[in-house]
Amino acid sequence: MDHAIIISSGRCGSTLLSDLIDEEPETCSAQEFLNVLGSWNRSTATLTGPAYWDVLASPKTEMSILLRLGAQPKEFSYPADGRYARDLVNIPRILAITLAKLTDDRDALFDRLAEGVKRFPPQSISAHNRSFLDLLAETTGKRRWVERSGASSMYSPWILENYPEAKIVYLTREQKATAKSMARHSSFQLAQLQVEARAKYGIDPFDTEYSDELPAEVVQFLPGHLTAEFLRKRGDDLNRFVALCAFMTSQAEQALADHLPVHLHKMTYEELLMDPIGQLTSLAEFLGFAEPAEWAVSVAGRVRSPQGVTA
Repeated sequence: MDHAIIISSGRCGSTLLSDLIDEEPETCSAQEFLNVLGSWNRSTATLTGPAYWDVLASPKTEMSILLRLGAQPKEFSYPADGRYARDLVNIPRILAITLAKLTDDRDALFDRLAEGVKRFPPQSISAHNRSFLDLLAETTGKRRWVERSGASSMYSPWILENYPEAKIVYLTREQKATAKSMARHSSFQLAQLQVEARAKYGIDPFDTEYSDELPAEVVQFLPGHLTAEFLRKRGDDLNRFVALCAFMTSQAEQALADHLPVHLHKMTYEELLMDPIGQLTSLAEFLGFAEPAEWAVSVAGRVRSPQGVTA
């Protein structure tokens, strides 16, 4: 099945782009799928279909933390009347955003996918991911999929190594503007804290159990100690996010140099704002849309100035 992956730092128009792609009738816009898999993506384990489904159906720690704090990102799309509405901290990771963005009947789609995924043969995580996205597109009646996860620049080396045949869209934005947007977004506040803890203390506060013997500065990073106000105040220090953005950009640029994709399309947020029809037409041609110019014209009105867009 034809497929593409958008690599970006996030907060650079990537969510907007995914929402526009969702308007193309033959394309499944899979938002935040690789992101919600998190560290599982880099696992070298071979999993059976049922074991892989158990991963997809499990909650993601970072999302559970944000939901517990009442700081869920705006991308969170699960409805108030859904099956997990009264137990959001335990919502399956693929339901919170990926499936919730595709249909109003999220729980039914989740159930249909479970049947197919459990029949997958034993294979690597990356192979399971490709099989899942193919199945998702088929189940929703599409002929291609385009995956987009915010902050995918951080694991772009893994993407390019494991999906060498994918069409790659590399989307960027001026770094200081990106950092300002990250600083106001709860998911990036949490991600920056995680990156800082790994760099300064050699721990991932969200993946491992730690004792009470840790220094107080580290203990406040642990899920049981975090508060929404603590995250918000960290967002007041823009330098943290300038550094995060620079790190993510360097990851992506080096990965593209080391593993140059066979199919690569580069875009900038600024160029998209200046010439939405032209930029979207070029993107649609690259992705293989049946009517590139027609699609571009139909969605270009949703591309607005930085003051009006929530990228």
